[in-house]
Amino acid sequence: MEKATLDRLITEWLARAHRDGPDAARTEWRTQGVALLQLGDRFSAVRIPERYIHAALGTTDPAEIADRLAARLQGPVIRDSLAVGVPYYALIQAHAGLVWDSGEDTPCLGDGTHLGVPRLGQISPPGTYWLVPPRYDGDLCRPEHVQRLVRDARAVVAAELAEVEA
Repeated sequence: MEKATLDRLITEWLARAHRDGPDAARTEWRTQGVALLQLGDRFSAVRIPERYIHAALGTTDPAEIADRLAARLQGPVIRDSLAVGVPYYALIQAHAGLVWDSGEDTPCLGDGTHLGVPRLGQISPPGTYWLVPPRYDGDLCRPEHVQRLVRDARAVVAAELAEVEA
């Protein structure tokens, strides 16, 4: 499939998550670069602190982080370089958000929540951008991969704290 056709299909899939419809999403992407999409229907998002990403992946290099997250999560990841804590958002199936139980430090944002989703071609800072863009319409991270990453991150952070306290 041609890249232009694939990008159009992905964009349309994402745009259907806008509460006011796909046209509103397309307008926001065109005028602001980011569309405020409703979570909990098409997909949910797990907010992961930057510290956890660095701990789990063992690097702070942006290119290495992108490559390693793509390999580990096998789905799209958004980064908000202007938000407090510079969080990462792993997109997962909407229904997985209903049963997500990985603690308050990595909440799953679902029903009643909106997420600023960058236009498909926005793949670098500043602002909100795709660190790992979707590969096809409906592309999402597997929840168990996200949970494993969070578990690994917590273990590294706990070991670092224990080392400091010792």
